[in-house]
Amino acid sequence: MFPQKKEWFYNWFNSPFYHKLYVERDENEAKEFVQNLFYHLNIKEGSKILDVACGRGRHAIFMNKLGCEVEGIDYSDNNINEAKKLENDKLHFHLHDMRKVFKEESFDYAFNFFTSFGYFENDSENQDTINAITKALKQEGILVLDFLNPYKVIKELESEEVKIIDGTAFKIQKHLEGENLIKKIEFDFEEKKYCFEEKLTFLRRIKFLEYFRNANLMPLETLGDYALSPYDQDSSDRMIFICKKL
Repeated sequence: MFPQKKEWFYNWFNSPFYHKLYVERDENEAKEFVQNLFYHLNIKEGSKILDVACGRGRHAIFMNKLGCEVEGIDYSDNNINEAKKLENDKLHFHLHDMRKVFKEESFDYAFNFFTSFGYFENDSENQDTINAITKALKQEGILVLDFLNPYKVIKELESEEVKIIDGTAFKIQKHLEGENLIKKIEFDFEEKKYCFEEKLTFLRRIKFLEYFRNANLMPLETLGDYALSPYDQDSSDRMIFICKKL
């Protein structure tokens, strides 16, 4: 299904160490964010939701418990295999490349959480992704895309840090290459050395607005954190875009 399995993000996102490193993304934060969005957008019970880059399904599972029909897609077969253990008649998970259209004009809402965007080599692939998500939405459907605030991250970037999680010391080195944030992640586990690299393009707000315009999406608002405060370029932790399909 995927001709480009050697893309770096497949190996890293498919690794159990990815989930171990980012364990601080706790369930309470995820649930609070989803609850805030449901209230803010007035999402009704029975709405059909697409969770794009769903990981192991924690957001999708919670949205399903709130009464919605949810389908999650992800590039990692390990993630999907784990998520499928919790499927029910209104909650399903699929191995799928988000650059490709999934179930055209089927969803009231599409969500892309926790900076699950900006990892592709070519800018055209970012546009392909936005186009594909838009095609999955019904007319006047809503896209919520949650990305980091690049302006604040660049300003506060630490070149090196060590995170110790469950006895594993992750040494993380960060640097900028043009508009890309490169993370080198090294650690030892069971007497074996591991090294992974993350590459994230620092997409600015104006670039996202270009993607949305090209996909026939109308931006409604930009929010700055998981409490849904207004976005401020200098101080906000996140750029959370809410757009409507025209």
